[in-house]
Amino acid sequence: MENKKELRNWLDAMELAHPLVIAGPCSAETEAQVLKIAHELKNTDATVFRAGIWKPRTRPGNFEGVGALGLKWLQRAKEETGLLTTTEVANANHVELALEHDVDILWVGARSTVSPFIVQEIADALKGTDKIVLIKNPVNPDLSLWLGAVERFYSANVKNLGVIHRGFSTYEKTRYRNNPEWQIAIDLQNRFPDLPLILDPSHIAGRRDIIFDLCQTALDLNYDGLMVETHYDPDNAWSDATQQITPSTLDKMTVDLKIRKEEGDAIEFNNKLATLRTKIDVIDHQLIEMLGKRMKIADAIGELKRENNVAILQSKRWNEILGKMILEGEEHRLSEEFILRIYKAIHQESINHQNKIVSQQEKSLH
Repeated sequence: MENKKELRNWLDAMELAHPLVIAGPCSAETEAQVLKIAHELKNTDATVFRAGIWKPRTRPGNFEGVGALGLKWLQRAKEETGLLTTTEVANANHVELALEHDVDILWVGARSTVSPFIVQEIADALKGTDKIVLIKNPVNPDLSLWLGAVERFYSANVKNLGVIHRGFSTYEKTRYRNNPEWQIAIDLQNRFPDLPLILDPSHIAGRRDIIFDLCQTALDLNYDGLMVETHYDPDNAWSDATQQITPSTLDKMTVDLKIRKEEGDAIEFNNKLATLRTKIDVIDHQLIEMLGKRMKIADAIGELKRENNVAILQSKRWNEILGKMILEGEEHRLSEEFILRIYKAIHQESINHQNKIVSQQEKSLH
């Protein structure tokens, strides 16, 4: 990917006055539904109309899309509204049908990105095309796998590329359907700053009430666009009802979002500063989450020590941790003084957690 600047040409050519907005239903359900939503989006900031035609579901039995019939509905929506169209493709046959129906942008879903075999099949089917191809992050948090998918398309001479950040699956329960893991997208952005980066807040959120906040974070991190699922009757959508918003809500949201413009040195400085601060905010949030997880483990250790009548403070173990962390800190240019302050505080909090558990047991015995 030596000439990365080429990767932005398609987005720059749109000459948008705002970040790219892709909107439309999770699934194309009926022709009337597709056309109604497209017309409601026509006078918003949306430039591209999205709709799932083939819907690979996690488990069978759920609605899996109307299939190729829906491509004709996308064509009609494009003719009537002037919006560009986009849909997901998962194999060479999907690609062929999408090209036949003049779909403007094709995206590769998270379940496809996770398989180099599927990615290569789609890349081969699109070899040399001038269509725009957007690649969602893989289901699992693996930056190399995401970048590898981009490189396969670039090697197939598909130059109009972009990526979609839709979050990552996790066994842990969080406030998100798919944990954003912002740092992975930030790392990708740092590696390929000219590769357009688009947020899919709908799949990260899994619920409509936090979509706005996710979009604002993305814009603060200099994302190039948003892909937001919209439906005129979200609660009765045939798939992913809880994460869709109405076109009117989207319209208000894009007005309320704060988008910084690069005008002059002072504003450019503030923009860069705000972006860096947002990156720190993301990492700080991750630090608190990780510390919370560490204390849960400390609680479990406290329970185990209480059950076996073992002392809370284990000096040998503590010294081993401290020595190891000082060495690791040096590798990351962190001073020994800093590591000592941080880990003494963490150790004290861990002791407090364990002591509370032991004290509660003693109280219950009296």
